[in-house]
Amino acid sequence: MIRINLVAGERKAVKAAGGGGFQLAQKVTAVGILLLVVAAGLVGWRYFALSQEKAQLTRDIDAERREEARLADVLKQVAEFEASSAQSAARIALIKELSQGKNAPVHMVDQVSRALPEMTWLTSIKQDGFDVTIEGRCLSLNTLSDFVGNLETSRYFKRPVEIIETAVMPAAQEGPNLIRFVVKGTFQMAGMEPTPVAKAGKGGN
Repeated sequence: MIRINLVAGERKAVKAAGGGGFQLAQKVTAVGILLLVVAAGLVGWRYFALSQEKAQLTRDIDAERREEARLADVLKQVAEFEASSAQSAARIALIKELSQGKNAPVHMVDQVSRALPEMTWLTSIKQDGFDVTIEGRCLSLNTLSDFVGNLETSRYFKRPVEIIETAVMPAAQEGPNLIRFVVKGTFQMAGMEPTPVAKAGKGGN
């Protein structure tokens, strides 16, 4: 009698089927682990790249702040230099003005003396700022007119030079009558360049 063991074949089939499922599960697990490793690597690389970028940005910001501080210091130095230059220019202008003003009375007296016609005398010269008041004596109104014209053409006095007052003074003994006069003009203290003066003659003062 022939016997066939079907149970043993079924067991082998079940065993074979069970072994294939285990291998598939191992493969899926391995793939999953590999994906996790790759994902972790990507996350780590991205984190490292962001950290490097952040560090670079921090360095750039620090460099910009240092450059800003340096430029602020340079601008401060430029402002101080400009202020110093302006002060120096003002001092130079003041020194120049004072130098011109120092010589102004000498020029004024010299020009008034040059402008005097013959037979004209001065009794006083008064200066108030740029205004000059001159008092004197002359023999005629013509010589007084010449004196005023000479002052105006000298370019040291601004036009017009005004005749403020004239008066005839009685002659002493048998001498001629004298005319007392007062003239007033504005003396130019800057940009003074002597020019030839047309003179009718020079009197004593």
